[in-house]
Amino acid sequence: MPVNVLMPALSPTMEKGNLAKWLKKEGDAVKSGDVLAEIETDKATMEVEAIDEGILAKIIVAEGTADVPVNDLIAIIASEGEDPATVQASGNGAAKAEAPKEPAKADTAAQNTTPGGGHMSHERVNEAPDGAKPGASAASSGGRVVASPLAKRIAKLEGIDLSAVSGSGPQGRVIERDVRAAIASGSAKVGAPKAAAPASAPAAAPAQAAAPAKAAAQGLTTDQVRGFYQKGAYEEVPLDGMRKTIAKRLTEAMQVAPHFYLTVDCELDALMALREQLNKSAGSTKDGKPLFKLSVNDFVIKAMGLALMRVPAANAVWAEDRILRFNNAEVGVAVAIDGGLFTPVIRKADQKTLSTISNEMKDFAGRARAKKLKPEEYQGGVTSVSNLGMFGIKHFTAVINPPQSSILAVGAGEKRVVVKDGAPAVVQVMTATLSCDHRVLDGALGAELISAFKGLIENPMGLLV
Repeated sequence: MPVNVLMPALSPTMEKGNLAKWLKKEGDAVKSGDVLAEIETDKATMEVEAIDEGILAKIIVAEGTADVPVNDLIAIIASEGEDPATVQASGNGAAKAEAPKEPAKADTAAQNTTPGGGHMSHERVNEAPDGAKPGASAASSGGRVVASPLAKRIAKLEGIDLSAVSGSGPQGRVIERDVRAAIASGSAKVGAPKAAAPASAPAAAPAQAAAPAKAAAQGLTTDQVRGFYQKGAYEEVPLDGMRKTIAKRLTEAMQVAPHFYLTVDCELDALMALREQLNKSAGSTKDGKPLFKLSVNDFVIKAMGLALMRVPAANAVWAEDRILRFNNAEVGVAVAIDGGLFTPVIRKADQKTLSTISNEMKDFAGRARAKKLKPEEYQGGVTSVSNLGMFGIKHFTAVINPPQSSILAVGAGEKRVVVKDGAPAVVQVMTATLSCDHRVLDGALGAELISAFKGLIENPMGLLV
């Protein structure tokens, strides 16, 4: 039977992707493991492998097509014995091929994780694992609503009943576009605001009050912004996927995660002396290059990892109805690239040596700038480090990257006059500010975490044991 090739989900939160390039053409033989196409997400370009053998009978979505929804039909593979010239999609695939512009309905797909980290969805005609039915309501599985975290947040903010929303994600999962469609159509019940209205207020008052608040949250329209400026005074730069995602996620972070900030000054004299000593002791490769060259940021990453383990209650993230507390420290590190940034994650940062962290970060930074990081390399993490010291920035605050619960903003090290033993002294000082998600970290817990970090930076021998 023919195999429907669907737009893959390259990450748990991916809803759309760009079909950058087909590496096979119609009529080509395909075997398991062959790379079929390159898919661009907001963060990376991934090679996607096939898991079925046959002939690539028909390409449904042309290369260069942007914003293809996950699980939309993109190609058909003819199985052994079938005529590639006459094979047709059927089942869910047929509906999509006939009406590609309609919102994608829930598809039954088997996901294959390839060695390269990509996923290609293939749909066998008339097969539905576990009896799942396309377009089923999210509550059809034992009354439990299956929805993405973003869909849940939007539904909560808008008062949408998720059990009345049909999901178009994998196995009927409700995703963002389903909730947006329900809001637009009014097909799901919109709940009243959480706060009780005064007894004297008319019944319509909550809905009337919500309208301007919603408009304010959405911000100005493009035409409204243009209206503030003279024509010809600017050029318009279209948003790429990365910038759209950064804008959406960080806006949600500021609206959803209650931030508070804690700042400390860390003396660096002992750290700088130890760094110089360790770099001088580094061996060389066969071509004469040092085996490692430690930066201050490497010490910061290690110190943050150990601080999380010393304050285990802070080594956690918010998961809506519970807190997830981790066994090891996972520290993301912001890497600036053209048009945005990546935050690759150093796994088990508390257990790794400084030289290992240094070499991992050099590799991550190089592949981040080439957009070759795998999703699993920049997803997750409990906290992140954002260092703008190389730009001479003394102090700043950073926005938490969901679902993480904190982020450390690191400024430049500089000579300052401080009082030591009752007398002025010149020392090198670095200012660091911890942004905390108040749902996970209370003030005292955040203070305990950043104090542990400060202690490790000022006594860096503790980073070597």
